[in-house]
Amino acid sequence: ERPHTGRLALYLLGLRATCPPPSPHRSLVTWLKYYLEEDWTGSRRHGHPLTSYYQYGLGVLALCVHHKRVREEVIRRLLTAQHHGRLGHSGKAVDTEAVVALAFTCLERRRLVGKELAVELRAAAHGASRSMAEAQGPDGVIGNIYSTPWALQVFLATGACQTEPVFGQAVAALLENLEAFGTAATMAQVLPVLHGRSYLDITSMHCQEEPGRSQGQRDRGPRWCPHRGGWVSPVPWWLLADTLTPLDIEPLAEVAGNKTVQLVVECPLPWCSELRLYDRPVPAPAAASLLDVLQAAAALEPHDFKFHTQDTPQGPFLTQVLGLEARQEKRNYWQLLTAPNTPLQMGIADYRPQDGETLILRLSEW
Repeated sequence: ERPHTGRLALYLLGLRATCPPPSPHRSLVTWLKYYLEEDWTGSRRHGHPLTSYYQYGLGVLALCVHHKRVREEVIRRLLTAQHHGRLGHSGKAVDTEAVVALAFTCLERRRLVGKELAVELRAAAHGASRSMAEAQGPDGVIGNIYSTPWALQVFLATGACQTEPVFGQAVAALLENLEAFGTAATMAQVLPVLHGRSYLDITSMHCQEEPGRSQGQRDRGPRWCPHRGGWVSPVPWWLLADTLTPLDIEPLAEVAGNKTVQLVVECPLPWCSELRLYDRPVPAPAAASLLDVLQAAAALEPHDFKFHTQDTPQGPFLTQVLGLEARQEKRNYWQLLTAPNTPLQMGIADYRPQDGETLILRLSEW
């Protein structure tokens, strides 16, 4: 069984934000240290952690937020991976690089490393900030819509937002795409950014104050970067809290009619000798999501089209199509695109294709 590095790290970050008594989570911190060592055993065979550099970076970040020292060897594993460009593909690379940069900034800021290593970590974090700024697209998105909050957290944590013109454009992109953040996990990434915070702010909370809002937090005021000639205040916290309150909202009216989506499955070398494995029109209800389209294709041709998903905090994740499984140890995944070559910004349960649209499921390497 794989180490639960990322899951435990996220739990400990959330736990620290709730100002718990110290005793219940001490054993969990010890377990996280153990998972980091177990996770790295995969490097002897695969050259990378058993889980991923993203989860490994989250583990280091969570330990730092809990004011726990990390062995220098553990930190240098992440430094080496960043220097050699091993941190992932497209949007996932931004996620991973951001998590690692936040971990580096936390370790340096909390003085949990020596002076020489602190200098290296500061340089690496600012280098990551510059690379994320360069990765911004014309729509303001950095990597993809879900990785954009991670990049903004790095800008906030390192102070780079004061000099990066990309900050305001990225915030505007988030505000235009808030409907994409519909799960607890994605909300947890975007809400701190909308309030001008990063996960590193958890480390400076004064837990004897009102839970969740220390005196320092109340008095800090605007935290946005200079944008268009002036300071912009963060979204008020009470408005953000309202987004987590269930409301009696009328369900969306069902869209009448049907649509047809051209569904394509591609498998390039070295995994397959033939690139295009499936290319057929699939009729579906007008309001159908991509997941609904896949289910419709499976119902039409149960022997020819099969797929599997895995439940994650971000929603269902496509793991297998036509018997071809995307596996972490193989460093591949099912990339979702709309023709000819535009990656989707949403997951299979959230994206709703248009009538006549061509959707591509492509087995890709990262």
